[in-house]
Amino acid sequence: MPVRRIGLVVHQGRATARDAARAVHAWSETHGVRCTEIDVWAKDHHRRGGREEAEAAGNPDLVVTLGGDGTFLRGARIAVKSGADVLGVDLGKVGFLTEVPAHDIGDALDAVHQGRAVVEERMTLTMRASRPLEIPEEMEALLRYGRGPALPPPQVRPETTEGDGWGVALDVTALNDVVLEKLARDRQVGVGVYLAGRLLASYSADALVVATPTGSTAYAFAAGGPVLSPHMDAVVFTPIAPHMTFNRSVVAAPDEPVALRVLPHSGQAAVSIDGQLRGVLDPGDWIGVFRAPHRVRLVRLHPTDFYGRLRDRFRLTDAPATAHDGPSAPFFRPDTPIPPDLVEMRLPPPTAAR
Repeated sequence: MPVRRIGLVVHQGRATARDAARAVHAWSETHGVRCTEIDVWAKDHHRRGGREEAEAAGNPDLVVTLGGDGTFLRGARIAVKSGADVLGVDLGKVGFLTEVPAHDIGDALDAVHQGRAVVEERMTLTMRASRPLEIPEEMEALLRYGRGPALPPPQVRPETTEGDGWGVALDVTALNDVVLEKLARDRQVGVGVYLAGRLLASYSADALVVATPTGSTAYAFAAGGPVLSPHMDAVVFTPIAPHMTFNRSVVAAPDEPVALRVLPHSGQAAVSIDGQLRGVLDPGDWIGVFRAPHRVRLVRLHPTDFYGRLRDRFRLTDAPATAHDGPSAPFFRPDTPIPPDLVEMRLPPPTAAR
């Protein structure tokens, strides 16, 4: 279906992003497509939730992000509220989400407009909590120091169930992760962790991360968590600097929710969603994180070569051991007919997309 409305999220701190924005506006004007900039960093007005941003932009059917993965996450938060596709233009350094180089933006928009692009769906997370999330007024002032206003706490979803122990349903969509972390530098957070309704363990840690497979290469990866294929559905729990012997990640099935309860002896804990602080919990409060019904729709010009990108982003072929081996021959050769027993396998295209 041709593009009718574009929502444009621009990293205003980068000249290359501003130049790319002019190219998107020019393409939109040529093709008679409405293009509205979504200023998620505005310092002169109150930050809005994803649904409000989508409505303000006329509920676009394509969100284009110009920046790195952080910019992409802001755009994805908005796109999922209107069912839009997301096209990430790569202006970052180590990102996994953005794909299209700035010089190819016109060709990429043509491909989307003409229905030639690949749409890849990714699992997201949502939440329930023991009470609506709030950010203390004094913390809001601290967050604004040197930057724009923070996102508002998540709204309570209309379908919430109260009064029977299920908590409140929050209007949250996380593509990468939900993080519960300590507020005081000199005091770890104490948390009881429940998987699929059963207590796994009580942790004293700097933070606890609940991630999607897409988010497994973000904060969870930096904490020593596993790398998961973004094409699968799973929920990954990873503790950050825990004071206990069991410090491993746990990969749960997508229908196994992860609940985090702040223990009575703990201090307050901050709740961040895709890197944005969205609330503060007191001892006794809890959050439950689980697979969301909505998925983010990523626009790709080619099928994703995730492992090639993993190798390139982390320069895995620069290791001394591989230098002596020389270039590796491909195990599969997709430029020849695929054998019957491999037809259902996910294989790289003849010219793999990076």
